[in-house]
Amino acid sequence: MVEKAQAAQFQQTRILVVGDVMLDRYWFGDSERISPEAPVPIVQVAKIDERLGGAANVARNVAALGAKTSLLGVVGVDEAGTRVSELLLASGVDSHLEQDTKVPTTVKLRVIARQQQLIRLDFEEAPSAAALEHKLARFESLLGAVDAVILSDYGKGALDQVATMILQAKAKQKIILVDPKGSDFERYRGATVITPNRGELRQVVGKWASEDELTERAQALRRSLDIQALLLTRSEDGMSLYTDAGVSHVRAQAREVFDVSGAGDTVIATLAVALAAAWPLERAMALANRAGGIVVGKLGTATVTSEELQ
Repeated sequence: MVEKAQAAQFQQTRILVVGDVMLDRYWFGDSERISPEAPVPIVQVAKIDERLGGAANVARNVAALGAKTSLLGVVGVDEAGTRVSELLLASGVDSHLEQDTKVPTTVKLRVIARQQQLIRLDFEEAPSAAALEHKLARFESLLGAVDAVILSDYGKGALDQVATMILQAKAKQKIILVDPKGSDFERYRGATVITPNRGELRQVVGKWASEDELTERAQALRRSLDIQALLLTRSEDGMSLYTDAGVSHVRAQAREVFDVSGAGDTVIATLAVALAAAWPLERAMALANRAGGIVVGKLGTATVTSEELQ
């Protein structure tokens, strides 16, 4: 639970989010007939919705909790990039977007009819080397003004220099949280907290047959990478926190689940704000678990406010 005094404390925190910035587009419509050109449904689009995705959704979640929020990422010089900037401004996020003339803004377009997703179209390319170098220079210049850094890795290339970023943030004694991706966690060495889900952790440490084996593998990974804490998100089974003090668990919040999209973004955003406000790890985990339980009860990528957590 967040009391009013603690909510005010959250407003004093300063968080920098870095990672893969995306625009989520939703085309809603009705489908009553099959195309004569191919055996596919025809969708008469009636409504278009646009939301921040990837690292931009993490930043939106941080801002919703009242923290002073900055976002560093790469977008293309295109209409989608302009839309991302507009949505960030409306969400109260201070954006530092590197414009890459060589690639488009990453867009995920979902076509939905009768509350069912028919297809998702992805528009994406890895950022150019020049854009990444400029972004890294910006990162170093922004570090001094923040309390914590969230590195939101969606595997799209914006965090190719993540190892260097962690070294720079550690040198300035910042709290560093990583939402990891892929099978190479060595690149996250030295982070304060990493927040894999079960699938992501299994990809790195292999399958486990028991809770004891899971604890052994998670702790071995954490120690080998010089990471203070590993927070494992376990969907309906809640969360597990692995530190030098041992392992602690928190149960999932019991509520009806409508959509798990972006739940991990809400969890790491809440965790970062709580840690920046000097909350102990276990208490921050409990709050992040509560926030995740609230957001899955909402449709699409959504946010949780301090008022809801009260």
